[in-house]
Amino acid sequence: MWRVGPRRVARGVPARSARTATRQTGRVTAAFDLAAIGAGLSFAAAVDDLSAALDRSAAVVVSAPPGTGKTTLVPPLSASRSRGRVIVTQPRRVAARAAARRLAHLDGSALGDRVGFTVRGERVVGPSTRIEFVTAGVLLRRMLDDPGLDGVDAVILDEVHERALETDLLIGLLSEVRELRDDLSIVAMSATLDAERFAAVLGADGAPAPIVDHRVPAFPLTERWTPSAAPRLDERGVTRAFLDHVAQTAAFAARDLRRDDPAADVLVFAPGAREVSEIARRISAAADGFDVRELHGRVPAAEQDAVVRGRAPDRPPRIIVSTSLAESSLTVPGVRLVVDSCLARHPQRDAARGMTGLVTTAAPRSSCVQRAGRATRQGPGTVIRCVDERTYAAAPVRSVPEIAVADLADAALLLACWGAPGGAGLRMIDQPPAGNLADAVAVLQGLGAVEDDGRATAEGRALARIPTDPRLARALRDGSPVVGARLAAEVVAVLGGDLRAADTDVAQALIGLRGGRTPDARRWRRDADRLERLVPPTPGIRSDLDGIGLVIALAFPERIAQRVERSADGATFLLASGTRAGVRGALASTEWIAVADVARAGGRASAGSGAVVHAAAALTETQRELAASHLATDRVEAEFVGGRVQARRERRIGAILRSSAPVRPTIEEGRDAVRRALRRDGLAVFAWSEAADALRRRLALLRRELGAPWPDVTDAGLLASLDTWLASELDTLAGGTPVGRIDLATAVRRLLPWPEASRFDELAPERLEVPSGSRVRIDYPTVGDDTARPVVAVKLQECFGWADTPRLVDGRVPVLFHLLSPAGRPLAVTDDLASFWSGPYAQVRAEMRGRYPKHPWPEDPWAAAPTRWTKNRAARESG
Repeated sequence: MWRVGPRRVARGVPARSARTATRQTGRVTAAFDLAAIGAGLSFAAAVDDLSAALDRSAAVVVSAPPGTGKTTLVPPLSASRSRGRVIVTQPRRVAARAAARRLAHLDGSALGDRVGFTVRGERVVGPSTRIEFVTAGVLLRRMLDDPGLDGVDAVILDEVHERALETDLLIGLLSEVRELRDDLSIVAMSATLDAERFAAVLGADGAPAPIVDHRVPAFPLTERWTPSAAPRLDERGVTRAFLDHVAQTAAFAARDLRRDDPAADVLVFAPGAREVSEIARRISAAADGFDVRELHGRVPAAEQDAVVRGRAPDRPPRIIVSTSLAESSLTVPGVRLVVDSCLARHPQRDAARGMTGLVTTAAPRSSCVQRAGRATRQGPGTVIRCVDERTYAAAPVRSVPEIAVADLADAALLLACWGAPGGAGLRMIDQPPAGNLADAVAVLQGLGAVEDDGRATAEGRALARIPTDPRLARALRDGSPVVGARLAAEVVAVLGGDLRAADTDVAQALIGLRGGRTPDARRWRRDADRLERLVPPTPGIRSDLDGIGLVIALAFPERIAQRVERSADGATFLLASGTRAGVRGALASTEWIAVADVARAGGRASAGSGAVVHAAAALTETQRELAASHLATDRVEAEFVGGRVQARRERRIGAILRSSAPVRPTIEEGRDAVRRALRRDGLAVFAWSEAADALRRRLALLRRELGAPWPDVTDAGLLASLDTWLASELDTLAGGTPVGRIDLATAVRRLLPWPEASRFDELAPERLEVPSGSRVRIDYPTVGDDTARPVVAVKLQECFGWADTPRLVDGRVPVLFHLLSPAGRPLAVTDDLASFWSGPYAQVRAEMRGRYPKHPWPEDPWAAAPTRWTKNRAARESG
């Protein structure tokens, strides 16, 4: 077995050429009969083109519409060209099982002989298996142990257009493996016209991979629009009224179709399994004489197979209600009418709350086109869209790749184990978003799964080999010795499956599953058995339902939650992560819970918190301390509030406050509190005195005109140099002194540079002495104003005798005079006294002489010295 390590292609995967024989998976079997298998399949016409492309290149992209037969024909074609095994990936378990069963049937062999499948919890293969259908996740984990894919000659990636996260990861990993295994062929199959992107990534030596584009003549499609009068969605999801509308539309249309074409079936698309069941139930009640079937991942395999096989001639017409599973993964024969809700369910991450969940939104138009195409596979068909044309046109053009919106913890761990943290160095269709990837790495570091450089630890590699989310894998490994391997496996199987906890309580769900005989219960038991085998047995440990909360808390310690508010509709809980979420049902009366599933929501269910808990269990104090000891803090929190430092000693679990008491802060704690307040609110936390503000403005002018060494006294500059000018005052404030007692003028003076400070009053004087003898205060520009001039507001008579404008800062900056009347009213504004005396002054003199006859108005003010009366009056007015 090859080892997985850094740059595993260089170290772990031995180079092999096409001439090197691969290891046999079993005895050599007869070739597949492509003519018999491809009978009646459109893609049979493209087999020769695909063979020719594979002769030229080890990587090929196939583009063909759904239902043409590429999933049926390409695997046996590849097997006929090689001696090793052919792996075919599917994005869903149901698709992998159905494709394997169909190909084995067409081949005339037993399932598990020449054709088999492997999905989570189920494996049907044998030593003679040539073609193995798997989910993408199964192949990803298989490659961790066998990065060179020993004995595999071809990998076929089906449904790559869906942009499932695991399929995108496989493209990156396989592209790297192929660099040293030129005998490994890769075929990527897409049902849409976006093959060029995949060809560019899978190509070699700068050239894209060849594309086999198979188009078929389209049968006519009739489009009809039947919008619902009620809204499709509300804060709880799909509305009941819209479900009624879809069911009624399908029932009425099915009756018309039965009259016109009794051999035709109806296919109805709904966003999720719950909606499928609700619509199917409504149709069954409204339409007699139809065989109403459900198709989604929870339906037993036998029922799925029955849908895919079609109906016998003597059976009634079928109405199949399906999730997006029938969009491209599975082909349902006999369909002539599609009823489309135009809704889809996809993962969405709320980065602010740290939550990822499935949300229901408008289906992208590319998906709706594929859905409609199911009605025209074998002849003219009709699609009825349960929206109006305007709503349809407003839908997104195509779906968002899952890598852009999903929780990346599992993907990040797989990439770390592969030796390419974050996908570094891999040729991928899209790189993981940096923010989502950073969140995922933080989760993995909390689990001890990756090093600081992003590479996997021994613990991380062990977690990666458990086929579930790494957080659940950690809960299984760490919870088994405490609550028992069986209970831990049962809880993880519930959380990792598609099961919903009744009334939010996982314990009640577990009780129901243990005694249930439904397909969900049987699948859950198989998953639990498989998970239990992955951890050491725990004899002697009694499994108690009280341990459920601990298992959940070990997986999601940041979701440990305390009740903070009760209401008639339930309760609001605060999670350790800081998120608030509503809880309804019996758990609303519990003080502490461990939350397994929380999602954004509105309405009464969220209790006004903006989120709702879908799955949780009660948690004891001992379990809380065991699972979240790393989140527990006990520290003094000092804050600068109301101009004074205040402190409290707080004990917390994450964001949950356990206790709080007032204490006296240390000097360092108080100093940090003031610094935080300054960073948050700026220098506005201080009350700047007139003297301090004036001093700061003078320094700002010198900095503007002369630069260094005169200090930067902008807000940013002062905040960056707090320890230089405010250290003493910070200590004073930290000791409890109110901010109002702080003298900022003294603090700002500490910034004066030496020896330049000796000229400070000369360069930027506080006051300007005018010819009358008055010393008038200079109003300097505000800090940060790069153009304003220093202003002196003075009565015009006091400037008699000044021929030119005085200048500051060694003559660089002229003073801007606001010249006033004897009554202190504005007369003129100028920074050029010589021009004012020789021009505008004459008009001012003419107007003011009559109004103020007792004041001097000389014709030559630049030469006239202020009179004794003016000087005496100025002296009296200046104090």
